Amino acid sequence: MSGNPSSTSWSPTIVVPPDNNLASSSTSGPSKKKKQLQGWKHSAAGSLGGMTGAIVTSPFDVVKTRLQSDMFKHHDSLPTKTIRRGGAWHFVDTVYMIRRIAVDEGWRALYKGLGPSLVGIIPARAINFYFYPTSKAYLAERFPNAPTEKEGQTAEDSPLIHLGAAVIAGITTATGTNPIWVVKTRLQLSARKIQPSSSSPILHPSPIPSSSGLPKPIIQSIAALPHLPSSTPSSSITPSRLSALDMTLQIIRQEGFRGLYRGLSASYLGVSEGVIQWVLYERFKRLNSDKPPSSKSQSLAAYITGIVSASGGAKAVASLITYPHEVVRTRLRQPDVGGKKRYTGLIQCLRLVIKEEGVKGLYGGLTAHMFRVVPNAACMFLIYELVAERLGS
Repeated sequence: MSGNPSSTSWSPTIVVPPDNNLASSSTSGPSKKKKQLQGWKHSAAGSLGGMTGAIVTSPFDVVKTRLQSDMFKHHDSLPTKTIRRGGAWHFVDTVYMIRRIAVDEGWRALYKGLGPSLVGIIPARAINFYFYPTSKAYLAERFPNAPTEKEGQTAEDSPLIHLGAAVIAGITTATGTNPIWVVKTRLQLSARKIQPSSSSPILHPSPIPSSSGLPKPIIQSIAALPHLPSSTPSSSITPSRLSALDMTLQIIRQEGFRGLYRGLSASYLGVSEGVIQWVLYERFKRLNSDKPPSSKSQSLAAYITGIVSASGGAKAVASLITYPHEVVRTRLRQPDVGGKKRYTGLIQCLRLVIKEEGVKGLYGGLTAHMFRVVPNAACMFLIYELVAERLGS
């Protein structure tokens, strides 16, 4: 140790090999600096990315919630004849819902629940992006011999470590933020018609010729829009707009504090989505980074493309596999109808939806959900990676 000042010229040759070959070693200067990013910096980067994605995709979140709920099922859906014509009805139903909400309730209604969403995104992403890398480092330290895919990889590259870290982060996030999502869901399910003024013309879609090139189901659906009833059921019209605080107090008065944790069991079931997403994201990102000969020579455009494709692809696969839990969670969180609780538990809700609506009822709002979560995830992880790299430097 006393000879350290006299051998300063040798220090670069001593530090560089551990940084390249022993990335998981805590004795390496550069590696240790990189591990220190697992604290508040991960939380800050994840929160910023999550808020940006939530703002951009808020209209699809409102549409998704209403299509998932049975409160708007018979008012916002397209006619049965149109639905039976094929898979195009998913897209048409989503576009129709956006238009109907804007006409009946105003464009501001497409951003209902954005306040609680932003309030919820901060702790949710902070918790998730804090606990995932922290748990990954902890589990890798406890299980250094975890199986890896390639020789030379560390325990932190093991899919089993990724899975375990994602489970811990998902359960912690779901438990801590469930009340926020209950309030957001209630706000999005509340509808208030705008009062038409005498100077406001009634909007009707212009007829589309059959030679326009669009598929027949879409043409027929658009042509049927003026003849459809209003999307807002009279039972759900509220005399005034409720703020997030008012909705929270209303839930506590009517249902107690337990009402803020409705749908928690479905949220725990949804942890599987986060697990699949994190594992696939790590895998896709590694595959992308292995393509160029040197990561340092990778262009910014190629880097952004890699992150967007990895995060968007992982979210798309995870959402398609686990989507039914989203419908169940929304049903469990919706308010009581006529003073009666329609859905009392996870299993009961699953059975009732399948009995009354069939299996397809578990996929209501799927298109709107995919329109929201895929770009949301791409935006969130891109900003997270850029900010985290900047903070790390």
